[in-house]
Amino acid sequence: MDATSTPTATTADRARPAARRYDLPEPDAFTRPYWEAAAEGRLLLRCCGSCGRAHHYPREFCPHCWSEDVTWEPATGRASLYTWSVVHRNDLPPFGDRVPYVAAVVDLAEGPRMMTELVDTPEPRAGLELAVAFREGVPVFRPAAR
Repeated sequence: MDATSTPTATTADRARPAARRYDLPEPDAFTRPYWEAAAEGRLLLRCCGSCGRAHHYPREFCPHCWSEDVTWEPATGRASLYTWSVVHRNDLPPFGDRVPYVAAVVDLAEGPRMMTELVDTPEPRAGLELAVAFREGVPVFRPAAR
């Protein structure tokens, strides 16, 4: 190809898969119930039958008493804002299209803390009451309706 030639798309270029997304989960056999419920707009937590405490992220044992008597239970979807950071730059798809966005840690009503994203929250503040929402099957939080 010389300097005046215009490159054309090859069959390989047209068959190239879309860019990998870094915001969607890759469920495994253990976490599949969590992600299936989230796709239906329900938030689940792991709860211990021995000590009665909930935990998140999902584990096959209770991080409080080490019992293996844990099951999936529905969460209320209520939380309060613990801390947050406004992200102004992220080059991973599709986050670059969302900047600025608010990465957050919330205290779930059931006790555990959860990393998430805040949406529709122009002025975050510690203790802000939140409610779960779902974007493409991923839990995010927004201010609770009063």
